[in-house]
Amino acid sequence: MSDFSGNFTEISGLLQRGKAKDIIVAVQKALEAGASPADILDKGLIAGMNVIGKKFRDGEVFVPEVLIAARAMNNASAALKPALAQAGVQPVGKAIICTVKGDLHDIGKNLVKMMIEGKGIEVLDLGVDCSPEKVIDAIKTSGAKVVCLSALLTTTMMAQKDMIDAIKQAGLRDQVKIMVGGAPVTQNFADEIGADSYTSDAASAAEACRAFF
Repeated sequence: MSDFSGNFTEISGLLQRGKAKDIIVAVQKALEAGASPADILDKGLIAGMNVIGKKFRDGEVFVPEVLIAARAMNNASAALKPALAQAGVQPVGKAIICTVKGDLHDIGKNLVKMMIEGKGIEVLDLGVDCSPEKVIDAIKTSGAKVVCLSALLTTTMMAQKDMIDAIKQAGLRDQVKIMVGGAPVTQNFADEIGADSYTSDAASAAEACRAFF
């Protein structure tokens, strides 16, 4: 097998710089050179998002850079998807994400979603102001193993507890790991409401989510 490490490094670098058009060309070039779709995903795209995630957590890049990198990731993933499907490469797993009932904030949720997708996990985004019923239906129909609940207001934090309680009452609590986050949320609060994980930033959330698969 030839050495395609240069292609992977190039793809990772293009993603980190948010070169949404150039990265498609690089992905096609790697495929034509014989690189496996799984390696392009793991060693190129996911590796690049991991670097962005670490830099974001360390305060070296900020939300705009993450959004630009995520756009490049989405473009590259779309270009790679047919080859992944043909090769039988499946996502690591599936997660559900939403902002809880009464809360219309989505920037934090969207950042976490992008970071989780950057770990090779398929994410079902239920949007904002999400009811427990909607999440319960999604758990039943999607086969997701992780549920990520965002709350950006002190007034909507308790909706995270309501969501967990509803999942328990539906008899689904043992089927999923529940992650909580958002500006007012703390580890103590997460422990009190029975969440499985709390993280303070999007990159850490993605790492915690990946660990559940």
